[in-house]
Amino acid sequence: MDMRGTTAPPIGFVQFCKEHLADCVGTAPAAIRVPMSKTRWDELIAVNSYVNRVIEPVTDEELYGVAEYWTYPRQGKGDCEDYVLLKRKMLMDRGWPVTSLLITVVRDTKNQGHAVLTVVTDRGDYVLDNQQAQVLPWNQTEYRYVKRQSQIDVARWDTIEDRRTDTVASTGR
Repeated sequence: MDMRGTTAPPIGFVQFCKEHLADCVGTAPAAIRVPMSKTRWDELIAVNSYVNRVIEPVTDEELYGVAEYWTYPRQGKGDCEDYVLLKRKMLMDRGWPVTSLLITVVRDTKNQGHAVLTVVTDRGDYVLDNQQAQVLPWNQTEYRYVKRQSQIDVARWDTIEDRRTDTVASTGR
C-alpha cells in the first residue's frame, strides 16, 4: 500500500483512545514488516476465524443507540471496528508489534465505510476482515482503501493511495 500523507483519524478512533489510551500508543523509528512464518500465519488465521465466529455483527445504533462508537465487543456483539480492535488486541497479546497491526478504513463493495485490520509483514500487507473468512493480501480484496494508522506512530493516520484500476463498484456484488 502506498501512503500519501497524514489525515485526520476517524472520530470513533479518537473516542476509543480517550477510553483506552494504552491501546493507542506505539511508535517505531521505521516501518516494521513482521517476518512471516508458519506460526505467525497460523496465528492470523486462528485469530481471524475465532473473532469472526464468536462475535455477532450488530450496528452501534442497535447496541449503544449511537451512530458510531468504537470499543471492544460487548456481550458477544459488535460492528466492524469492534472486530478489528479485538483482533488487534489478541495479536498484540501474542507478541505482534502494534505498529504492524493497523486499523484501516475502506469502502466496501456497496461503497459503504468499513474497517479491517491490516497486518504488515515481510510478505506483504494482509487483511483480517469480519466479512471474509480468509486472510487475504490487501490487493486481492474488493475494497477501496482510504486511510490507516501510521506505521511510525499508531496515534496518527495516513491517507492511502489505492492505485488499483478495479473499483469496488464494478464488482457487481
